[in-house]
Amino acid sequence: MSQYADPSVLVDTQWLANHLNDPNIRILEVDMSPEPCKNAHIPGAVFWNIFADLLLPDLKMNLDAIAFEKLMARSGITNDTTVIAYGSYPGTGAWIFWLLKVFGHENARVLNGGYQKWKSEGCPLATELSTFASTDYRARGIDAHLRVLHNEVQASIGRSNGVLLDVRTPQEYSGEWFFDQPPQAGQLTGHIPGAVHLEHTLILNEDGTFKSFNELKNLYDSKGITADKEVFPYCTIGGRSGYIWFVLKYLLGYPNVRNYDGSWNEWSRLPDIAIER
Repeated sequence: MSQYADPSVLVDTQWLANHLNDPNIRILEVDMSPEPCKNAHIPGAVFWNIFADLLLPDLKMNLDAIAFEKLMARSGITNDTTVIAYGSYPGTGAWIFWLLKVFGHENARVLNGGYQKWKSEGCPLATELSTFASTDYRARGIDAHLRVLHNEVQASIGRSNGVLLDVRTPQEYSGEWFFDQPPQAGQLTGHIPGAVHLEHTLILNEDGTFKSFNELKNLYDSKGITADKEVFPYCTIGGRSGYIWFVLKYLLGYPNVRNYDGSWNEWSRLPDIAIER
């Protein structure tokens, strides 16, 4: 992993197995429900529900600092705790890394390969999720350098020194789907005009680990997504684009990357907004 721009943000399964009993480590299992890892959680993991804990009813990310502080506190996390997140999808941990950084949490790591690799290697598993005594957690103000808002996204359309990066599935990009199914009443589909499409899944190896630095660089270079440009990744609700932000910024070292966390869920509902199919 030393080939990456900042390899310190990744831990492998062996490292985590060796640190399961470290009191300064908190492992987060993040998913839509605990069912994908039922009776087979990483020991010591606490659970965050994507819909209940991280999203608002309109599916926008909950970026309220007080809500974040309560979530961290109830998870037994202090401002000094090293947090490692995973989910049933390998990229989940990198999205949570982005969220932690937005609120200024310094000690965050991503389990390379996530739950998929952990389980396939026969690493220890626990039947129950864990609970810890509540802490007194204090979040910093939101770091605006890590996210981009819709008005700046709109102003960036057509600029040669920037890239709007659509990381959704081909069906979403083409307008066939809204997220994971055909559009329902009132849902508009398509993509932001001029957006380059590169699906989020292409950055992973079969075992769920991130591809090498050279493989990732060649992948993005082939689409004109280069380090000299400002890159705004987006998806549907900002999760998949959050972990592509992690790949570009920390694994490849791109200096100017901001996640459009409003993503298609917000863009498609803006009045008089441009949509391309």
